[in-house]
Amino acid sequence: MPRFAANLSMMFTEVPFMERFEAAAKAGFRGVEYLFPYEENAGEIAAALADNGLVQALYNTSAGDFAAGERGFAAVPGAKDRFAAILDQALEYAQTIRPQNIHIMSGIAKGPAARATFIENLRYACAHAPEQGFVIEPINHRDMPGYHLDDQEDARGIIAEVGAANLGLQLDLYHCQIMQGDLTERIRALTPVTRHVQVASVPKRHEPDRGETNFPYLMQVLDESGYDGWVGCEYRPQGETLDGLGWFEVYRAEQ
Repeated sequence: MPRFAANLSMMFTEVPFMERFEAAAKAGFRGVEYLFPYEENAGEIAAALADNGLVQALYNTSAGDFAAGERGFAAVPGAKDRFAAILDQALEYAQTIRPQNIHIMSGIAKGPAARATFIENLRYACAHAPEQGFVIEPINHRDMPGYHLDDQEDARGIIAEVGAANLGLQLDLYHCQIMQGDLTERIRALTPVTRHVQVASVPKRHEPDRGETNFPYLMQVLDESGYDGWVGCEYRPQGETLDGLGWFEVYRAEQ
């Protein structure tokens, strides 16, 4: 049975961020994720996790100036110092929050130099913090044009080339459906390197039981494939968060 982590950047936005931990726990979630923790106090986040019996499944390295179009730096040539700084920031928070995985954002960059930079920075991160889990995520080119990584098999090749035990795949089924489809076979093939999964409906990125994919079937495929990590609910509720949790009823008691 999948274990679901509420994405607090997108869900429960009816209340301030620090109140979303309690809201998620009351709704039945036992794990949480979000995009970035860096505007909050790490100690307060850790307390909210402990008070509500929640596991910190995932957060991202900083994207930089999101409004200016930055989307991370791991694959951006000439930005090694910026990458090292945002990695240190993520790891400083990790000392207190204890995330199971940190998503390393590659950034907007293409070409051989970007790929070489990405490999170098991933190796640095994995060696710099060998006890911390890291993941990389292919992101679709509609939501994030120019993002370095957009292909699942490409990500698997990068993971193999880096060769670090603490690096895996963040398999977002929303992005994968948009870019490549064939979700059943991709889940089965990628399970050995998958460390985190995310879900949302396609094409509107709402509740996962809407849109063009068969959500219950895909969760069954995950189970049959032996995946035992978290499934992050990185979707934008179509209305009030609680009103859209009908999909969660069949899973709630098993969390």
